Amino acid sequence: MRFPSSIFVSVSLFTAETTAALYLSTTYRSAGDQIWQGLTLLFTLVPSVLVQLTLTFIHRDLSRDRPLVLLLHILQLGPIVRCLEAFCIYGSVGQVEEPYVSITRKKQMPREGQSEEVERQVGQAEGKLFTHRAAFSRTSVIQAFLGSAPQLTLQLYICVLQQEVSIGRGTLMVISLLSIVYGALRCNILAIKLKYDDYEVDIRPMAYLCIFLWRGFEIATRVVVLVLFSSVLQLWVLPVVFLNFSVFFFYPWILFWQSHSPFPENIEKTLTRVGTTIVLCLLTFLYAGINMFCWSAVQVKLNDPDLINKSQNWYRMAVYYMVRFVENALLLLLWYMHKTDFYEFIFAPLLVLQLLLAYAMAIFFMLVFYQFCHPCRRLFSSSMTQGLWDCSSFLCVLCTSASPHNRPMGRAVLETSVHQEPSNNQVPDTSSDSADDVPNDTTFDVLNDTIYDVPNVENSIRGGVNGDVSHSMSCNV
Repeated sequence: MRFPSSIFVSVSLFTAETTAALYLSTTYRSAGDQIWQGLTLLFTLVPSVLVQLTLTFIHRDLSRDRPLVLLLHILQLGPIVRCLEAFCIYGSVGQVEEPYVSITRKKQMPREGQSEEVERQVGQAEGKLFTHRAAFSRTSVIQAFLGSAPQLTLQLYICVLQQEVSIGRGTLMVISLLSIVYGALRCNILAIKLKYDDYEVDIRPMAYLCIFLWRGFEIATRVVVLVLFSSVLQLWVLPVVFLNFSVFFFYPWILFWQSHSPFPENIEKTLTRVGTTIVLCLLTFLYAGINMFCWSAVQVKLNDPDLINKSQNWYRMAVYYMVRFVENALLLLLWYMHKTDFYEFIFAPLLVLQLLLAYAMAIFFMLVFYQFCHPCRRLFSSSMTQGLWDCSSFLCVLCTSASPHNRPMGRAVLETSVHQEPSNNQVPDTSSDSADDVPNDTTFDVLNDTIYDVPNVENSIRGGVNGDVSHSMSCNV
């Protein structure tokens, strides 16, 4: 049984950030900055309450007779109690004989086209420890993107306004950044384990390093861009944040309404329809908070029984990073045009270039992770590089076909895309796996259908035009 190190890291970051935020709020109070004190406490207490509710919901404490645990959750000490409970379970393994065990079957990663199933006995203590790990993985994501991310943005904005970085504020910003990166890392690991639940997943240290660098560059760049933009255009930052948040909050609901699926009822048996709706709204709220700062590895799908989209959609990921890169560039351009005298000691073009390069480095480490370090890359139905290439070629086709001056060139690009040979670098699917085990990606079929249909549409239009011309000539004669 593995040591519960992830639980210890989650509780340590939660405790350290809460303590640093409470200390910093006291310094704001002594300095008379009541607005900064209120916002600092808001971004500390709200995620803390959500963490307590999540732990209570996952462990089903409301239906069990545990009043002391509920009291400790009300006092915001739930994560510490759960951590101690997990370590007590880990320490008692092997000392007491298990009354019963359960047998789990997991598939190994396919080697040479074959995949074997492995049976393993799971005791009651290991099952409880697994529940604790799953609970803290979710609470780390909640703490990171509903507490640490706005907290880091707020404290960096205060540093820019006051033109100084105090020890307490700098400590809180460092802890908040580590909490966000760790939450994004746990989100990636959680997505892998949910999508490939039938397989025995072994994540190597190099994969953790790539995810850490990818998320670190991405989140740090996004926070700095938002702070720079808000420091010169305070009123315009609200529409930008509201638009980003609204798009990602309503996007899963729009897909759900378009699918005409029944309302999900299998989340929790004890919940009513109103309670289920509140849980789904909180889930999409968290999903929007994640996408505000970085790409969410867990894609919400409300018409799925597990509420998770288990297909690997490269097209959606490519569109997100291209749009986000353009948005960051536009925000930096607006900051450069409206920057105040405070930024005279900063070489602004170099800062803009460094931020764009940092975001490009994040994309680079993301590509390295999915291409070389992903533990389940053999199960991909298509290669990531091929998917991104198809997406970029599709966007080029749209741009060239939309321009009236480049229509012959667009037709040449289309004919080249039609006669292009398929790539041979894709790993073939294993014959022993069923179709449900391998993620289905229909994006490339849609792209190929679009590419093949455009020349036919052009031929039909050309034929219709020629027919009209010949008919008019015959009438004139």
